[in-house]
Amino acid sequence: MHLMGLAGMAGMLPGSLHATAKQPRDIYETPAFGNVCLMHITDCHAQLNPIYFREPNVNLGIGAALGNPPHLVGNALLQQFGIEPGGRAAHAFSYLDFATAANTYGKVGGFAHLASLVKRLRAERGDGNSLLLDGGDTWQGSGTAYWTRGMDMVQACNLLGVDIMTGHWEFTYQDSEVIDNIGAFNGEFVAQNVKVTEEALFDYKFSEFDGFDEDRGLAFKPYTVRSVNGVRVAVIGQAFPYTPIANPQRFIPDWTFGIRDEQMQAVVDRVRGEEKPDLVVVLSHNGMDVDLKMASRVTGIDVIFGGHTHDGMPAPSVVENRSGKTLVTNAGSNGKFLGVLDLDVRNGKLQGYQYRLLPVFSNLLPADAEMQAHIDKVRAPYLEKLQEPLAVAGETLYRRGNFNGTFDQVICDALTTVNDAQISLSPGFRWGTTVIPGQTITMEHVMDQTCITYPETYRREMSGADIKAILEDVCDNLFNPDPYFQQGGDMVRLGGLDYVCDPRQSFGKRISSMSLDDGTPIDAGKQYMVSGWATVGSQSPGRPVWDVVADYLRDQKQVKLKKLNTPKLVGMEGNPGLADYPAS
Repeated sequence: MHLMGLAGMAGMLPGSLHATAKQPRDIYETPAFGNVCLMHITDCHAQLNPIYFREPNVNLGIGAALGNPPHLVGNALLQQFGIEPGGRAAHAFSYLDFATAANTYGKVGGFAHLASLVKRLRAERGDGNSLLLDGGDTWQGSGTAYWTRGMDMVQACNLLGVDIMTGHWEFTYQDSEVIDNIGAFNGEFVAQNVKVTEEALFDYKFSEFDGFDEDRGLAFKPYTVRSVNGVRVAVIGQAFPYTPIANPQRFIPDWTFGIRDEQMQAVVDRVRGEEKPDLVVVLSHNGMDVDLKMASRVTGIDVIFGGHTHDGMPAPSVVENRSGKTLVTNAGSNGKFLGVLDLDVRNGKLQGYQYRLLPVFSNLLPADAEMQAHIDKVRAPYLEKLQEPLAVAGETLYRRGNFNGTFDQVICDALTTVNDAQISLSPGFRWGTTVIPGQTITMEHVMDQTCITYPETYRREMSGADIKAILEDVCDNLFNPDPYFQQGGDMVRLGGLDYVCDPRQSFGKRISSMSLDDGTPIDAGKQYMVSGWATVGSQSPGRPVWDVVADYLRDQKQVKLKKLNTPKLVGMEGNPGLADYPAS
């Protein structure tokens, strides 16, 4: 019952508009408030079935972000939002006692269970009084999404009733596949910050695409306006701004991305002036720190529904700017949460709000029959491969966190072992489900961790100086004090290599004391055999990483890590974004 005590969370934020709700009878009772309901999912990563997902124990805030959401973990997060430890809510929002709690409370997510919750809320709010927004990273992240090129998720979102979406990993399919998927999507795809290159505009191959704006050079519709219970709601799209840097540009050669504050301000001003909306919403895949900065700089936005960083924040942050206040939310990942923002909009202005981030516990919500039938149908051709048993988990295997997760270490160990390398590198992706102790690791779990459209592995020599340069570059993407220069995921994962990291330092000075597992210092001028995967530039020559990891797991039988290659951290004592960090 403490879960729904979060109803009053908005009241903990200075200057916010909120309503105080009564204590509910069950955790999904969401008393109606106001006249507009906006529901939000993001970063589902193609997880159609219920899964386990462990929240991070490392989400460091540096500089101005220190101690502020989303950079809180464990007990610090629970204390910030008034969540009592030890219960269902604490399990949903933290990593604490994860394996025991997972066995107690069961799996989370699953589109069939999410569909039941969405339908319940739509019915309670009344016909035409709600919108369902999808922040992107929906069409990628599972075996079936990879094999159907995202179409399984397009169809699932149509059944779910997604009204509007934006994207990121959606752009890791071929550009023609992206256009086809958007064409099959019943809702609207919006992205004000994706332009067509000047060269491509002369003979644009998607000139017949309905969202293309030749005059402004935009590849997609920048915004849409919907009437919700008689209230005009404008929704502006903000796709992940660093897509061609974090992912291969070769798949989408004619499109450019960016944060584009000035363009966003111009779009907001144009919408305010021409469309006369009562409410302006940005559906974003910036990442929460970027959204917080954008909210302080761009005026005229009432709400930002954020994604990308997978932060499950129980309450919005309220950001003040020159024209007023903007609510900034982030709704977690993997279908684990549904954000529900009820708004009181009167006289062309937001008067108040009530927000809940509802965990989707699959054992508390019935499976929607129509959605379950779709899931069973799309999985049927691949079921035998997905269910292949590979090994048994001897400990909790997870990914989420700034540094190595235990499943990341499995991938790194597989690369060094199967590809006969001294060191392995694996991207700091945030997506990937969790396996609890005693659970059989299947091929599906491996695909959940590795399933991308550029999965090829490599084995090549790198100098110690080159390895340090890679670590410094990724570390700057993660810990640059200016959120607008944070261009990707979490820190690159490592096998066979230890190092010291001081996130407070400037570029080129964060990484030191690099050594092999046996303690041998890394020599800048010496060559080392390195194996990795997911190269963003040219395609690598090796086998798909999932085949390498599967081979390794078949030989292991039971997975119990001998070592977790996490860096020794400097200067992070007392940081509320760090807890239960393993000793180096």
